[in-house]
Amino acid sequence: MGWLTSDDLYFWDNGTFRKSYEKLGAHPIHGGTWFAVWAPKADYVSVIGDFNEWDSTANPLQPVGSGIWEGFVSEAKSEHRYKYHLRRGSHTKDKTDPFGFRMEAPAEGGSATAGLSSIIDSLDYDWHDTSWMRRREGPGTLRAPLSIYEVHLGSWRHREFGESFSYRDIADPLADYVSDMGFTHVELLPIAEHAYYGSWGYQVVGYYAPTWRYGTPSDLMYLVDTLHQRDIGILVDWVPAHFATDPQGLALFDGGTLFEYDDPAMRVHPDWGTYIFDYGKPGVRNFLTSNALFWLDRYHFDGLRVDAVASMLYRDYSREEWTPNALGGRENLEAISFFKEFNEAVYSQFPTAMTVAEESTSFKGVSTPTYDYGLGFLYKWNMGWMNDFLSYMGSDPIHRKWDHNLLTFSFVYAFSEHFILPLSHDEVVHGKGSLFGRMPGDNWQKAANLRLLFGHQYCHPGKKLLFMGGEFGQDREWSHDSSLDWDLLDIPLRSGLKKWVRDLNLLYRSHPALWNDDRDGWEWITEHAEESILAYQRMGGGRTLIVVFNFTPTPRENYRLGAPEAGWYRELLNSDATVYGGSGMGNLGMVESTPVPFHDRAASIVITLPPLAALMLEMQR
Repeated sequence: MGWLTSDDLYFWDNGTFRKSYEKLGAHPIHGGTWFAVWAPKADYVSVIGDFNEWDSTANPLQPVGSGIWEGFVSEAKSEHRYKYHLRRGSHTKDKTDPFGFRMEAPAEGGSATAGLSSIIDSLDYDWHDTSWMRRREGPGTLRAPLSIYEVHLGSWRHREFGESFSYRDIADPLADYVSDMGFTHVELLPIAEHAYYGSWGYQVVGYYAPTWRYGTPSDLMYLVDTLHQRDIGILVDWVPAHFATDPQGLALFDGGTLFEYDDPAMRVHPDWGTYIFDYGKPGVRNFLTSNALFWLDRYHFDGLRVDAVASMLYRDYSREEWTPNALGGRENLEAISFFKEFNEAVYSQFPTAMTVAEESTSFKGVSTPTYDYGLGFLYKWNMGWMNDFLSYMGSDPIHRKWDHNLLTFSFVYAFSEHFILPLSHDEVVHGKGSLFGRMPGDNWQKAANLRLLFGHQYCHPGKKLLFMGGEFGQDREWSHDSSLDWDLLDIPLRSGLKKWVRDLNLLYRSHPALWNDDRDGWEWITEHAEESILAYQRMGGGRTLIVVFNFTPTPRENYRLGAPEAGWYRELLNSDATVYGGSGMGNLGMVESTPVPFHDRAASIVITLPPLAALMLEMQR
């Protein structure tokens, strides 16, 4: 009796083996371990490991169809190390298991052949997050606050002597911090096994193995479990666009092209020197879709942020030479089909999860359901807003009036997708400097500009994402090798900035107007390019919020602004308050509107606009 059934092979051949990780890889049962690996071009496959003294002739596997080899090894037990030995013609190689649930650290000197899979039985863990999983909202967050804190685990904080925290040791400090700051979710940079630490996890070798750098699989489960018990969601960055070329991994796995494109013009990613998955192969679709479900299933992640979606959607992405699709066009039809199947698989099996696309083009329907001919993601990163707004905020205020369109253009398309507004790790690397460092002026002006930037992010339609360190004005460009500069919080200007982000989160989460991201939740009041002033309304839950921004260092006293109706308006937040490090200008808490028509409204208020400041005022009923 074999391990894979005829049904398993049927679904594999059709690219619909949704949980292939339950059969491929190493699976201990009573009396030994079953091994199964996809290697259709190999002439001979065996499993080698601690249990057979790495003898390639001791435990050969048998082909069972569909390019899959399987075999039972009675001597193989939990925690034994193993690899697959593959021969094609006269060429042999030893490979780590594509479905390996755990890999060990590289050998001293970074040997390319290191990274042995370890046999883990069923990834058992005693979860305590039943309450969270029962009431978790994925699609429900479209009508709820979603504020994400993006984290690179190895550099958030360090122990003495520069050691990173483990998954287990970071759990409580991270939960405490995120809870106090008011974020609803954490998003981890990729944690799947990667040989090159400097890739930040984006050059994956082991798709099913959490990196050894921070501990064991159960340690990672403990981190997820801890956050869930503190009512904090957790997403993970997932990388199906390309994979590392390290010889122990997926590259040329069975002696020929397998996971990658057969076509040499499409095989290598020109930006990263990695190999690109061939999404037209059923085995690749099985591998990737199963991997997405694996992280949601076995690790209880609440969602996947899918990296580099644009590079998958276009066959000519970042390349001069490319092969057109079957219709002669530039779209990657197989990748488009894969995304639809992937999203349908996720939401059919985990309807309260979420998928997020990092997609930088105007590809239509990224966050539209597949039944409406979209790709089926729940959210899309708004890269246009991010690029335009950072360019605008990076210029000297005296020049901003000439770039006013960079500030306002995002409202033209703000409701065309379900957007997340990202200020991510990508904006503080590769010579771009930190967010604080990119702001113009002296330190006081930099802090004021950054408070203004965050204020607009939280009031603009769309969910929120901020990379670690931005919340207190990290000075240095982010480095994966060192901790954030937490001692900056001893400086009042930086601790004030952190308090501003905390209070923005608290206001955002308590005010339905700020997370009503439908078209009826936003309305212009006015915008003045010459004075670099912006004002609009946010509406939701029967409440109305007026937000006003002064993007210059010139205070505006007696500034008249149209109001939706007569009455009193309370100043909820003012980024220029002294508690945030500002100059202390403001409106003494309350402003009364008068029946003076202005800005096409029957009433108006007269306010003071502090320098480089954001104001949020709520109509009192």
